[in-house]
Amino acid sequence: MTTLYNPLLGGFHPDPSVVKVGDAWYLATSTFEYLPGIPIHRSTDFETWELIGHVATRVGQLAVEEVPTAGGAWAPTIRHRDGVFHLVITDAMGRGMLHFTATDAAGPWSDGDLILKADGSGSVDGIDPDIAWDAEGSAYITFSGLVLSGPEIGAHRGIQQVKVDLETHVALEESRSLWSGTGGGFPEAPHLYEVDGRWYLMIAEGGTERGHGISIARSASPEGPFETAPQNPLVSARSTTRPIQNTGHGDLVVGPDGEWLCVLLGVRPRSMTRAFSALGRETFVTPVHWEDDGWPRIEPVLLNARPGTRVEVVFDEPLDGEWIAVRALPTAVSQIAEGSLVLRGDGSTLDDPRPVFVGRRQEHLTNAVTVTMDASRGVGGLAVRYDEHFHVEVEAGAGSVTARAVVSGLVQEWTTPFEGDVLDLHIDSRKPAPTGGFPRTSDEFDLAATIDGERIHLATVDGRFLSSETTESFTGRVIGVYAVDGVVSFQRWIAEGDDE
Repeated sequence: MTTLYNPLLGGFHPDPSVVKVGDAWYLATSTFEYLPGIPIHRSTDFETWELIGHVATRVGQLAVEEVPTAGGAWAPTIRHRDGVFHLVITDAMGRGMLHFTATDAAGPWSDGDLILKADGSGSVDGIDPDIAWDAEGSAYITFSGLVLSGPEIGAHRGIQQVKVDLETHVALEESRSLWSGTGGGFPEAPHLYEVDGRWYLMIAEGGTERGHGISIARSASPEGPFETAPQNPLVSARSTTRPIQNTGHGDLVVGPDGEWLCVLLGVRPRSMTRAFSALGRETFVTPVHWEDDGWPRIEPVLLNARPGTRVEVVFDEPLDGEWIAVRALPTAVSQIAEGSLVLRGDGSTLDDPRPVFVGRRQEHLTNAVTVTMDASRGVGGLAVRYDEHFHVEVEAGAGSVTARAVVSGLVQEWTTPFEGDVLDLHIDSRKPAPTGGFPRTSDEFDLAATIDGERIHLATVDGRFLSSETTESFTGRVIGVYAVDGVVSFQRWIAEGDDE
């Protein structure tokens, strides 16, 4: 029997889409301003998932270099037809709505073709595109009609659809409205399926925060008209005390042994009122049952965390695909040389949109990272980043070690002298210390350094300031190393975590 772990993918992995091809499943998620973009995970049992590649591995596939924070790769849909993988996505505030293809989901993927309006005047206006084909082979792009540019920026036109010629990538018609849900805010994340001769349109509504949920409608045609399911929303954690909140933005697939599953996003908030989600939006899964009346029923999403993990990297070979950088590929800001990960500062800091930073997602609620750093030739350190406005770090070089917390322009620092070269830097994320009452935060950061064998505690920082609710970020915590000035090198990375 399949064990459904929740989260299915821990840490910053929002907006999941999944497809079954042969005896394997392939899952894609959003990456926003990070590169490489749009990770592809593969599983043969729906329990163990392997990162096999990314869609965006080359400059130009996504125009994230200059996108504002929260822009970039939004909400992919991955599908397979006639031996080809198809992935549609919106590069928000970047290139626009794109269609990528590959014969191997691990890559390489195509450069990405813009899906153009019928008059060829530019990209179709919208986000969260879905791709589906009818029996005659007509390709339908169904999407959420959020306008991202021009005088109507921010306007929302509900769920829309166009037929598209995939040879020219030009829409064959003007965008038309479909079913846009039951009245919840921000209808988005549409997916269109043909099941037993009926077409089902599943969407998210209520916004991607606490009101998030999934609703569905059906029709005899992919173009509608659509009949609303009587039991909507199919799934939502709104107004509940469930440990997984914000459940929505889902995709249906036939799982192992023929049972149906829904992969979807959610968060794991902590604190007295479950107010702060440290890791951002993660990927979850829950069973789906088809009732006699032809409507699906989605079970509530249950927490079932995986065992803890330990990752040790000694930098004697190229970085694997878990390493990501901000608006640049990791190879553009780092290199492996003589058993070290080397970064060259350019004067930018973590306050800048394009820092010299490379890191990995925080996957566990309780987490500890240690790096061994040579600070003899420059200034840099270890950091947890949500974006350029919210980050904490331990920085070494130029005669000192400094712990720093940056919260939307508010900065606090704790400094100790350091005249050496090699030291260990530590950032631990842990449950808040007992106070005799209910905890009022998600976690605490312990910022420290080990100098000449002695661990020196520098600061404790409230973790709520690096949560999705505080930052209003679509991403999550990314822990990494960075350089400000000169040359800094890192010889070892150890990350240990669990979800106790």
